[in-house]
Amino acid sequence: MDAVPIPAEEIVGLDDVADGVVGLRTVFVNVFAIIDEHGWVLVDTGIYGAATHILNWAQRHAGDRPLRAIVLTHAHFDHVGAVQQLSDMFKVPVYIHQNEIDYLLGAAEYPPADPSVGGGLMARMSKLYPRHSITFVGDARVLPADGIVPHVSGWSWIATPGHSAGHVSLFRAADRTLIAGDAFCTTKQESFLAVATQRPELHGPPAYYTTDWDAARDSVQRLAALAPVSVAPGHGRPMSGDGTAAALDELARRFDEVARPRSGKYVEHPVRG
Repeated sequence: MDAVPIPAEEIVGLDDVADGVVGLRTVFVNVFAIIDEHGWVLVDTGIYGAATHILNWAQRHAGDRPLRAIVLTHAHFDHVGAVQQLSDMFKVPVYIHQNEIDYLLGAAEYPPADPSVGGGLMARMSKLYPRHSITFVGDARVLPADGIVPHVSGWSWIATPGHSAGHVSLFRAADRTLIAGDAFCTTKQESFLAVATQRPELHGPPAYYTTDWDAARDSVQRLAALAPVSVAPGHGRPMSGDGTAAALDELARRFDEVARPRSGKYVEHPVRG
């Protein structure tokens, strides 16, 4: 597995993703807020225990504007860790793709991680990561079939399976801002050193959890076709600028070369949703 380099001038801070979009890193995974005059929507909830951190961060950026909804890109443990606490506090709906809702509600377990792929400590540790992320109790809703993200204007959701069966990404066409979830990363998520230093380079989805590499490639190609100007990934630093679309396009074109593992449980035997 290789990487697509990201020009230094394309890397931006989590506070500077795009107009009305800010991010927060919770140890090794990012969450994002979409803020407008009516309130804000939280995209993913990070790791368990992150709720207070998220609330303090959101208050700095959104002030007294209310949280209106939580949207989950998928239900892996590092993206739903604080969803129960935040939902209990604010009594807001939680939206997720139809193919992920059983994982959110505790009615299904994800396939086991594959620690053999990626060649790093984070990958080797993945056998310890929970398959049963959460048993959510609250107002869980399926994302609407029309592709519109509820409670914010101008945003659509896009099915980007591969990393998980019901993974989604969010896109605002007006300024071509993409919240990618784990469809791809801007750090080598399998490597503890890369995660710790946030070394910027464009990679495919976290390999140890990706169960369908053909679908993952198709999803990256679908996102590259949008030619995003600003990208907010679930892992790694956001990127924005004229070279962003070109870098993503290169990843899409070379996906099998630079992102797909040479071997692994789900390389030979994909699990398709």
